[in-house]
Amino acid sequence: MEAIAKLNNVPTSTRKMRLVADLVRGKKVNTALSILKFQANQGAPKLEKLLLSAIANWQAKNEDVRLEDADLYVKEIFVDGGRMLKRLRPAPQGRAHRIRKRSNHVTLVVDTVKVTADSSVNNIQSDK
Repeated sequence: MEAIAKLNNVPTSTRKMRLVADLVRGKKVNTALSILKFQANQGAPKLEKLLLSAIANWQAKNEDVRLEDADLYVKEIFVDGGRMLKRLRPAPQGRAHRIRKRSNHVTLVVDTVKVTADSSVNNIQSDK
């Protein structure tokens, strides 16, 4: 069972946020939280809070399953461009340069690792 968390209009560029998102894509939740906690990039605290929100959403959906037994991982994380604020900055000789203040939208999906009987059979056959 997967859970989704979204963060809209984060005031940082998509490129900077994607650098942080690439670090946690596909990782276990505990590993991802520790990576984000000690990451120096400006998007890391916001992604850490978003990941905690996704975990809380998963707990709300699955009240009968303990979080420790769930074996959650970051299934998907993607960063899309948000709205752009356009400002003017004075330039030499009476001109003006346009400044684009970018923002982004982040979507994070957590899911449990599914262990099926077929995968255990394949592992046994590959050992032979």
